[in-house]
Amino acid sequence: MSAARRVLVTGASGQVGTALLASAPDTCSVRGVRHAEMDITRHDDVRACIADFRPDVIINAAAYTAVDRAETESEIAARVNTGGAENLARAAAAANARLIHISTDFVFDGQRSSPYRPDDAPAPLGVYGATKLAGERIVRAVLPETATIVRTAWVYAATGQNFVRTMLRLMRERGRVSVVADQVGTPTSAGSLAEVLWKFAARPDLPGTFHWTDAGVASWYDLAMAIAEEARAAGIIADSPIVEPITTQDYPTAARRPAYSVLDKRATLAALGVESIHWRARLRAVLREISRA
Repeated sequence: MSAARRVLVTGASGQVGTALLASAPDTCSVRGVRHAEMDITRHDDVRACIADFRPDVIINAAAYTAVDRAETESEIAARVNTGGAENLARAAAAANARLIHISTDFVFDGQRSSPYRPDDAPAPLGVYGATKLAGERIVRAVLPETATIVRTAWVYAATGQNFVRTMLRLMRERGRVSVVADQVGTPTSAGSLAEVLWKFAARPDLPGTFHWTDAGVASWYDLAMAIAEEARAAGIIADSPIVEPITTQDYPTAARRPAYSVLDKRATLAALGVESIHWRARLRAVLREISRA
C-alpha cells in the first residue's frame, strides 16, 4: 500500500483487531475503533466515522462471537453480524472504500471429510453461523467488486477470551481437563490472520471470498494436549495436567458445532504468494508471548 493509504479497523479491542493494530504497515495511516467509539449496528455512527476518517480500506474485525449465547440472543447476534456488516458495506460503497470482512468456518455444517472450499455450499448449524453467513451475503450484494471476505477458524491470541487462555486457566486451577476429541479444524493465531488481512488490504485486485487458517489439522483434544506440552516447556504451568478426551455427546452445548471445519486455503496461498505455518509453531510463539507477559 502507498503512504497515502488510510485503513479503518473495527473491533479494535478484540483479539484480531489488537493483532491488526500491532502489525499495521508503516506505510498506512490506521485508525482502530472500538465499540464505544463506533457501534457498527448504528448506521449513523458508521457513516459519521467513515466520513470523518475517509478510509480507502475498512477491515471489519467486529463481530458477535458468543456461539452458545447466540442461540438465545439471536436478535443481538443478527444486529451485529448481519446488520453491522450491511451498515459497513453501504457506508463503504458511499465513500468509495473497500471492505475486508472477516467470517467463519461456522457457515458450514461440518458433514464433509475434506477441506471446505470458498465456493462450497454453506449450511450453518446455528444462529452464529447463520448470522455471519447473512452478513457475507449482504457484503457481496452491496460491494460485488470491492469486498473481500476472509473466512477463518479457531482463532486465539495471547490476550482476550479464547480456548488457549481458558485451557491454561483450567490447567492451573484443576490440573485436569476434559476436551472434545471428535470436532476437527485448524487452530489459527490472530497474528497469522492479521498478517494475511494486511496483505489483502494491499491487493484491491482480489475481491471475492477466501479462506485462511494456519497449517495442519487438529481436534480440540489435540490442541489442548499441545497447549499442556508447550505451556510446561515455556514455564507457564509447573506440572503436566491430565487431558482427557471426550465426545461431543459428553459435552452438550446450546449451539451445535461442525464436526469437521477444515478450510481449503489454496486460493489464498496462490493469490498472495504466502505460506501457511503449522498451527503448533504458531501456538508455541503465542505461549512464549504469554510467558514473557
